Amino acid sequence: MKSYIDLIEQTFDFPTKEFKVEQNELFFNNIPLMDIIEEYGTPLKVTYLPKISEHIQYAKKIFKDAMKKYNYQGDYVYCYCTKASHFKFVLEESLKNDVHIETSSSYDIPIVKHLYKSNKITKDTYVICNGFKRPLYTQYIREILDMGLNCVPILDNLAEIDQYDASTAEHIRLGIRVASDEEPNFGFYTSRLGIRYNDVTRLYFDKIKNNPKYSLKMLHFFINTGIKDSAYYWSELSRFVYKYCELKKVCPELDTIDIGGGFPIKTSMQFEYDYQYMAEQIIENIQWICKKNNVPTPNIFTEFGSFTVGESGALIYSVIDQKLQNDKELWYMVDGSFITHLPDVWGLNQKYIMLAINNWDNPFHRVNLGGLTCDSMDYYNSEAHSSEVFLPMIHNEEKQYIGFFHTGAYQESLGGYGGIQHCLIPAPKHVVIDRKPDGSLSKALFSEEQNSEAMLKILGFE
Repeated sequence: MKSYIDLIEQTFDFPTKEFKVEQNELFFNNIPLMDIIEEYGTPLKVTYLPKISEHIQYAKKIFKDAMKKYNYQGDYVYCYCTKASHFKFVLEESLKNDVHIETSSSYDIPIVKHLYKSNKITKDTYVICNGFKRPLYTQYIREILDMGLNCVPILDNLAEIDQYDASTAEHIRLGIRVASDEEPNFGFYTSRLGIRYNDVTRLYFDKIKNNPKYSLKMLHFFINTGIKDSAYYWSELSRFVYKYCELKKVCPELDTIDIGGGFPIKTSMQFEYDYQYMAEQIIENIQWICKKNNVPTPNIFTEFGSFTVGESGALIYSVIDQKLQNDKELWYMVDGSFITHLPDVWGLNQKYIMLAINNWDNPFHRVNLGGLTCDSMDYYNSEAHSSEVFLPMIHNEEKQYIGFFHTGAYQESLGGYGGIQHCLIPAPKHVVIDRKPDGSLSKALFSEEQNSEAMLKILGFE
């Protein structure tokens, strides 16, 4: 019978820059995963910090190259969307690369204050404040404006601007989020977030133009599906840039657009996406529309959340049992839960790169992966490239470990990190891996597996 490594090599272009196999064991970014398992056990969350910097520097390079290619007159600014992962080590790694920050809710702002007080950001760092804002959020925004931070509130509704009148800051630069149309197959036509196109100019004339406290710095554009080479994406981007040109003619201080949504990450070994081409097309389209309208090209901000941190993450499980439930459905039960550890698998039917970590020379067979909760939806049985999952056969007392890769964005926040999970499944142990100047690995245990005492306290039993 063919081995598991035969299957992978015949299905994908393998090994890759990220993945290779030595002595039948998987390496992820040259990390010997079996060594990590032997040291920390499973289930185990892994964050590999250098991947964050690698992605930031890559995106900066392709946008700057595209600007140079088209002689684009304007600056490029990379923003990290904190909502993708709020962990301190993620933010600090990102900020090493001279990036700026985009926030989404009130409790992002105390993080911003902490970063400023610890000298991780300066008064030159942009803090782009997005989202629909409740009173506490606007209060916190006023506080950092009063501290002199480089904060740009992005207006999401017509009345929000009134909340900043009480700020003691002499001058406040504002942005406006423009409500985009959703994809044709979406459940509604226009995004609930932002200000509709017909109201943007009226808001400027009614509340910004003649108020010396304010100036309009930025228009914000967000597409929920991210940056895709589709007719829908280019149509919405073009519509937005035309609106920028219209407003620029009556608002000289407007000089920046913010493109939200972000680049996608690899969720399959067969993933294909031409990042350089997309950056060039964005630059070329914006420049062409501005030239057509005799308007100077704007500075460009991009907001990358998943792209920044997603591919730095991995989740490792042990197979703890095999269960043949009928003549053809074999289950590998794992020592964790997909619903609680990888909620996008359950909520969005998201697929991740899934590979065996050991036993690559064993024959393979089709399996279903089952989680520990009592919910029938706690399973994983198809991949992005296939409606099936194949893993090595397990003989006698062999241990089998499997890894889900590129899981670094959103999963902890969506799953409620450190809180109460379905069936009280604990949050897994979390290890942060970096590289020393000599290239060797440095490992730090960020958190132990959640224990019963922590859960009892949350539930009011202690």
